[in-house]
Amino acid sequence: MGVSRIGVSLNCLSLMKRALTVMALTAIAAGAQSNRMAGPDTRDTRSTLAREMVSAHNAVRAEVDVTPLQWSDELAAIARKWAATLLARRQFLHSDSGYGENLFAITGGSVTPATVVGHWASESRNFDYRSNACRGLCGHYTQIVWRESRRVGCAVARGGGREVWVCNYDPPGNWLGQRPY
Repeated sequence: MGVSRIGVSLNCLSLMKRALTVMALTAIAAGAQSNRMAGPDTRDTRSTLAREMVSAHNAVRAEVDVTPLQWSDELAAIARKWAATLLARRQFLHSDSGYGENLFAITGGSVTPATVVGHWASESRNFDYRSNACRGLCGHYTQIVWRESRRVGCAVARGGGREVWVCNYDPPGNWLGQRPY
């Protein structure tokens, strides 16, 4: 019985090792292929990203009856430049662009626009509308639903098994003492 357990454990370890190797090779290949996202990406890729990001943002905004956001190529270009900078520098910090900004990063995997926005939106559980206060983190969520924000532009930079997502909002939100919606 102990031998079969060891055999199963070794077999599982062997399978896990193979799966991790395949995942690592896939990530390396995807990183090499998608490094173009940090620089000159395709118009089709950008329009798909724009469509999916706007849709995900506006689904969250609809939950609190806030005017839908419109896509901004100008804000997306700023986001693309900052995402590429963060990827190249291996950093994760906000820019001083003057726009509202949400950041997301993942290593060793890949996510969709809906997953990124969903992650930020999950902070809604920490926001208390009545007191207009956060219990923990909620600034990404409140930026998404900020009533005065009208435009959004987002980008993702990929490379070295890492993704860095940046969304910029205009006008920026999260002003102290003001309610998001």
